[in-house]
Amino acid sequence: MGVRRLNPVQPAQFAFTPENLAWASEVIAKYPEGKQASAIIPLLWRAQEQAGGWLPEPAIRLVCDMLGMAHIRGLEVATFYTMFQLSPVGTKLHVQVCGTTPCMLRGSRDLIAVCKNRIDEHSHTLNADGTASWEEVECIGVCANAPVVQVGKDTFEDLTPEQLNKIIDGFLAGKQPKAGSQIGRVASCPVSGPTTLTDPTLYDGSTIGAWKKRFEETSGAPDMANETSPATPGAAAGKPPPVHPAALTAMANAGLVKELEERSGGKALSAGELDKIKADMIRDRAIAGAAASQSVEPELLKTPRDGKADDLTLISGITADLRDKLGAMGIWHFDQIAKWTPQNIAWFEVQFDGFMGRVTRDKWIEQAQKLASGSRPESKAGKRPKG
Repeated sequence: MGVRRLNPVQPAQFAFTPENLAWASEVIAKYPEGKQASAIIPLLWRAQEQAGGWLPEPAIRLVCDMLGMAHIRGLEVATFYTMFQLSPVGTKLHVQVCGTTPCMLRGSRDLIAVCKNRIDEHSHTLNADGTASWEEVECIGVCANAPVVQVGKDTFEDLTPEQLNKIIDGFLAGKQPKAGSQIGRVASCPVSGPTTLTDPTLYDGSTIGAWKKRFEETSGAPDMANETSPATPGAAAGKPPPVHPAALTAMANAGLVKELEERSGGKALSAGELDKIKADMIRDRAIAGAAASQSVEPELLKTPRDGKADDLTLISGITADLRDKLGAMGIWHFDQIAKWTPQNIAWFEVQFDGFMGRVTRDKWIEQAQKLASGSRPESKAGKRPKG
């Protein structure tokens, strides 16, 4: 870490706003008598926020006086922690580019090149109109989603130079770009998407009861609770023993319940059939994950053809509100969705938080293909048409 020095040009004085002064008093009161110096980091951070993203020297002295500390103690803290900016930063954004090994291996050098080209050749230097600045920092702590930059309190992950350019454009235009992964990755899941525990019924319990009943009626699996008994209850009457709850829990935890129901067609499964279906599911997910590893923008239209859009709410899973959002993006017709590839689906999931897996689960593409071919769902009085 290089030497960190105070900016040579400093304001004459600094004072907390009444609101920040009241907040600072509450923070100081949390510490025992004689230990108020422990509040220095949160107070310096609030001073930096009030000063527009950097920490002036008068603010350091003020905080030290409030805490009964020698000024040199405050300077030691401010110059040690890189979270404190000792020179003015851009009024609209200050880009912190992680240059530690994981990010470097994943392309942070290219992100630094963007900052040099868009902002200034040198770090900690304002651009021409003072709206932007940048610096290279040590690990931001999002290594699995490298490369990463941080602007303010938000991280922007899985970046390419093109995406960083768009983020810079957004901040300079006064907008707040979407934070987090820029390829739709949730938390630090594999880049191809989650591979386990993907079935939503694991969390709402919607199909556990149906499967429990089916297995109690049709399964010949032994009751684990009575496995030491020579005969299980109900066997003499010709009824198969119930499945032990642990077996159902194991199936739910493996994310199999809903998909098994679809693939088995509701039939009772032997152990061999169950193993084969499991293997098919793992293979299909691996293929889909590999195909969706990069998102690709689908066909978009500025306006609907002939001025008339298709009623996308005929696709089960698309509400009127979502239909309007799709139209704003340039998706107006059944045949546009009907042509989506896994990469297009991945692109869609990046645009909308909370839609991970919905296109596949609700079979939008299959529904759209039927609707595009002229097949319309049958409607029933008082009910939504089936997709």
